[in-house]
Amino acid sequence: MSEKKCPECGAVIVGRSDKKFCSDQCRNAYHNNLRAPVTNYMRQVNNILRKNRTILETLNPTGKMKVHKNRLIALGFNFSYFTNVLTTKEGKAYYFCYEQGYLPLPDDFFFLVRKATKEYHQ
Repeated sequence: MSEKKCPECGAVIVGRSDKKFCSDQCRNAYHNNLRAPVTNYMRQVNNILRKNRTILETLNPTGKMKVHKNRLIALGFNFSYFTNVLTTKEGKAYYFCYEQGYLPLPDDFFFLVRKATKEYHQ
């Protein structure tokens, strides 16, 4: 019978006949490498969302604030990423990065809001 080799490092596998990796370290490394492209993309998106939320939180300490688009852009806000949209009965769309949100207004202004949540404590 031929020796089974670890798919991660190529070492000979010793032990149970159904064992696929030589060690837990190789098993973890193998599966982490398989998921790396998706994990890296998710990490990049989460970093953008976190940065957007931090910018909104910094500019809106009282829970309601009006700010110009240029100020958001200058701080690195990315309008392509948000966690959800809340549409009012009047048809206004509030975009949220977690509990921090904004409503586009005329003349490149935005109304910043903070969604009241039970879990949120400042």
